[in-house]
Amino acid sequence: MNATQIYLISPLDVSGDFPERLARAIDAAPDVVTAFQFRVKGLDQHEAAALAEPLQKICAEREVGFIVNDDIALAKRLKADGVHLGQKDGTVKEAREQLGRDAQIGVTCHDSRHFAMEAGEAGADYVAFGAFFPSTTKETEHTAEIETIEWWYRIFEIPCVAIGGITPDNCAPLVTAGADFIAVSGAVWKGDEGANVRALADAIAKAPPPPED
Repeated sequence: MNATQIYLISPLDVSGDFPERLARAIDAAPDVVTAFQFRVKGLDQHEAAALAEPLQKICAEREVGFIVNDDIALAKRLKADGVHLGQKDGTVKEAREQLGRDAQIGVTCHDSRHFAMEAGEAGADYVAFGAFFPSTTKETEHTAEIETIEWWYRIFEIPCVAIGGITPDNCAPLVTAGADFIAVSGAVWKGDEGANVRALADAIAKAPPPPED
């Protein structure tokens, strides 16, 4: 069985029955879904915190890491497990000072080996590369090559996340390349989230593992 895990990213709308959907998604493959990113836009911190509360509780009960997208201050307010930073969302140093040494800090690196090495040197807990495929969730500004994952896997200990348009049908090369996490949003939330997560977990399990040195 491959060690690659699933990193869920929320849709922009997490109101209504989304908490129940999140619980179903995690419970569909509890050994494989290990992180959830709370990603909302255009809300004030009070509104965002209210929406986050039930989702954070669901993650805590299932020992799934609750990561806030782009917002160090919100992550601190929520006492989240960590924060995911884009290239314009503050530095690893700032996040570490605000959130403490135990926080999981991830950095979007697009397809830049330079950005990834900088993030690692700054103390990031993981780096994210992508987009690997066209995404239906957000406009694709940057594309990444699978060779970047292979390179990172061979050289560095810090985990890497593959993101962008990933589905059960196309994830296998990323697993084989050595991605520690497969980040998914649209592939899970469009349709039956439980069935979608099971299909993804099954595809990960069936993919050839990374070659041993």
